[in-house]
Amino acid sequence: MSYDVVVVFNMAARCHFVAALLLLFSGVLSFPVGQEKRDATTCGYQSCHATKPTMLNVHLVPHTHDDVGWLKTVDQYFYGDRNNIQHAGVQYILDSVVDQLLKNPDRRFIYVETGFFYRWWKQQSSSMQQTVKQLVNQGRLEFVNGGWCMSDEATTHYSAVIDQMTIGLRFLNETFGICGRPRVAWHIDPFGHAREHASLFAQMGYDGFFFGRLDYQDRARRMNAKEQELLWRASDSLTPPLADLFTGILPNGYNPPEGFCWDQLCTDSPIRDDPDLEDYNVDDVVQRFLHAAKTQALVYKTNHIIMTMGSDFQYENANLWYKNLDKLIRYVNDQQGNGSNVNVLYSTPSCYLQELHKTNLTWPLKTDDFFPYADSAHSFWTGYFTSRPALKRYERICNSNLQSCNQLEVLGGPVSRKGLFGQGDSETLRKAMAVAQHHDAVSGTEKQHVADDYAKRLAKGWQHCQVLVSNSLASLTGSSAERIYCDYLNVSVCPLTESSSKFSLSVYNPLGRSVTWPVRLPVNGTAYAVTDAQGKPVDCQVLPVSRATQEVRRSRGFARNELVFQVRAPPLGYSSYSVSLLQDGPPSSSSQHQAPTSIQNEFLQVTFDPDTGLLSGLSNLKTKQTIKLSQNFYWYNASNGNNVESLQTSGAYIFRPNSSTPVMVSSKARVEIFQNSVVQEVRQWFTPWVSQVVRLYADSKAVELEWTVGPVPVSDEQGKEVITRLDTSIKTAEFFYTDSNGREVLQRKKDFRPTWQLKKTEPIAGNYYPINSRAFIKDDTDQLTVVTDRSQGGASMYNGSLEIMLHRRLLHDDYRGVGEALNEWSGLFPDGLVVRGRLLLSLEPPATAADTHRPLAQQVVSQPLLSFTKGDLNPNTRLEFSGLQASLPSAVHLLTLSQWDQQSVLLRLEHQFQSWESKTSSQPVTVNLQKLFSTLDVLGVSELNLSANQWKDEMKRFDWSPEKEEKPLLKTFEDPSVWEITLRPMEIRTFLLRVTFK
Repeated sequence: MSYDVVVVFNMAARCHFVAALLLLFSGVLSFPVGQEKRDATTCGYQSCHATKPTMLNVHLVPHTHDDVGWLKTVDQYFYGDRNNIQHAGVQYILDSVVDQLLKNPDRRFIYVETGFFYRWWKQQSSSMQQTVKQLVNQGRLEFVNGGWCMSDEATTHYSAVIDQMTIGLRFLNETFGICGRPRVAWHIDPFGHAREHASLFAQMGYDGFFFGRLDYQDRARRMNAKEQELLWRASDSLTPPLADLFTGILPNGYNPPEGFCWDQLCTDSPIRDDPDLEDYNVDDVVQRFLHAAKTQALVYKTNHIIMTMGSDFQYENANLWYKNLDKLIRYVNDQQGNGSNVNVLYSTPSCYLQELHKTNLTWPLKTDDFFPYADSAHSFWTGYFTSRPALKRYERICNSNLQSCNQLEVLGGPVSRKGLFGQGDSETLRKAMAVAQHHDAVSGTEKQHVADDYAKRLAKGWQHCQVLVSNSLASLTGSSAERIYCDYLNVSVCPLTESSSKFSLSVYNPLGRSVTWPVRLPVNGTAYAVTDAQGKPVDCQVLPVSRATQEVRRSRGFARNELVFQVRAPPLGYSSYSVSLLQDGPPSSSSQHQAPTSIQNEFLQVTFDPDTGLLSGLSNLKTKQTIKLSQNFYWYNASNGNNVESLQTSGAYIFRPNSSTPVMVSSKARVEIFQNSVVQEVRQWFTPWVSQVVRLYADSKAVELEWTVGPVPVSDEQGKEVITRLDTSIKTAEFFYTDSNGREVLQRKKDFRPTWQLKKTEPIAGNYYPINSRAFIKDDTDQLTVVTDRSQGGASMYNGSLEIMLHRRLLHDDYRGVGEALNEWSGLFPDGLVVRGRLLLSLEPPATAADTHRPLAQQVVSQPLLSFTKGDLNPNTRLEFSGLQASLPSAVHLLTLSQWDQQSVLLRLEHQFQSWESKTSSQPVTVNLQKLFSTLDVLGVSELNLSANQWKDEMKRFDWSPEKEEKPLLKTFEDPSVWEITLRPMEIRTFLLRVTFK
């Protein structure tokens, strides 16, 4: 970020002149967040080449698409290693491009993946860095998108997307100033496009958005109607145009027109322009290009078209491209003297966008999203919504751990980074998480060794964060005891709790409100005493470890039992619990083996069919609602490519069952029921590879379904795609609802697309949508919401039904480039991957359902962080702490609290309800920033855009006019005071706070 003055106030603050002067002269708003002022007239829109208004202007955009991992790891791609897998070396691309840009000032190049550019930049000499800065300042090298990676849009959570964009844009801002700020979002490769991503990009200040992939039927209609450029209204809650984003669909995905690829990886003929030599082809090239340009112009609206001149990992020898592009521009433009109306120029996406804006036309309006995506009749890219479910869950856990790490770095102060337990940092995990958002990372569409590398990076980052968390908690608690982190509690493994007769548990809560959370600890005793931070006894019970857990954990743990109790933690704080062994011995045998009829607490009743052991109903005892609810597991038989209609198979990307009727795993379940004062659970055993525990905790408003699936059997040589299906008495009329990246909810309908008449070719796969954190079905009286613990695919194939895909094991590649079957196994699971997860079910009236599922989903995403110490607690230990003076209002979520520099922190607060969801919660809420923190004095505040690379009141975007509607005028709302800020439904506000410790 680069500014004339480093002391900047938000609009409300600037109205308080006297207060501002006092703050100014005390220096409390001196934020070192930007580089020196650049000459803004030489970059960005001011650096564009002139166009010709009476001609067809062809904007050639030289670019490379560099995956931060896919067939090779991110390091292998950067260095150009393992070229036997794929020839690609990013460092050589950047070396070569810079060299070629210097040879001709007319040339342009765009770069996208800041994670790669950051690596390359660090290796350059100071003189080369100055050269590159000059290229950036002159607009010859332009950054677009600017995130650490080009994130996936189906399987990413919005909080992680914002983080990865922030880290990339901050580097560009601090390195290049205003000329490094991208004006255009650029998602040329993700496999479908989420409405929430468009909303985020708009709030980050982008003027437009370009992508390459959309459904083949949608593209055909848009080409015919000249609607490949549109205005996307990406929120039904934010007042237009706050979330309006001009969106352009590129003509050839992101590749050059056929016959015009001049990379070393291509085979097209170069331009041979010496008439004295053999095979002179200038006339042929020019005529073919003119034909391609005029053909493309037929399906776009203006006299400007864009051509992407590059593709995957191209420009390693940039001379090949630029030498031919120079010739192409010269020879095509020479034809203007012969009456041609085509003008070709080097350009960038932002220069192209500027020309579209200058036309002052109106554009078709879109309010839904671009899912699902199919590239042909039987090729729906809906399998990756679930692919690699273990990696998807691990990424989500690491996101939660990163938020806790960021917060504790602020709350614990400088000692967090270098303290009692050594040097820790949040940056390693932050960058690993940023890489994991890539559209071939958390999506599950990479080779196996690359997936392993992503997980390894996340694990390494978490190790760095553990040191920071331990340092921070040591400072806050006053205890120097070593802290242990048990990362395998989901399979009842924690050596400390298994072997200790006395230990303590610290529960850190990253949410801005108090939470109650069930804890299950692996132990070998049969009776324990648990006390809370006030020394009061906590109800606890011991249950035997389930058979499924014993099989899954293998030799990693030896606990016979689980100690179960509920913990409560204050907002943005921790609470401590002491655990003491009272009785050792064999595991309890208090279970009942007969089929249960029901379990219930004060809120819910869950009924079971005594003949099958399966769920049969769900009741909300408070609202007196009851629905029929059956649940079972099924698998779709994956197409193996022998289908008569097509050779398309199921693979990492594509879901293609060979039948619309899934196979039931078992019509009955063997059951075991445990009931005590803390939890009631029914353990269901369907087959050796599918089991489930239905749990109802004492004070919970949601039923937990903990499923375990795998190893999926393939001895019959059939790949399988495993689902769970909930069939209810709710009258859904073929509608269901899914979230977009964990935020706003969109309505879905079977066999329907809002913007075109769908020709149904794949009845199952064509109805699958991404579920990031929740999905629900409803009628006028009942709403059943399912909260997921990771991104998954789902559909509603029958009235009152909701199915969610849990696991995929496939034996064939789907021919979309990855070159491997999605058949996961490891040394621990040589027979195939075993995956465990949770679904949380709530039943509420539709008018109030969001009051339950919104905080529930946030609690699953931002779960408490547990750490353990051995033995008795020091009597001087501070057992409880909250970083807030009081809980935030129920509608407000603390999205980000992280250290920005030595004197300032970055804060994001969001309203987590849509405008129509709740009569009580969908209202504006005001928060006082000075009364927010218990340990920090807020001395100064300035508001930023969502990605924290512009001051909010200096963020100006292009305005666009929708067809059939008046142009929306930007409305501004004033806050009550400089310190009191008001949040409206679905609004995220970002602040830089100058703070000191109290």
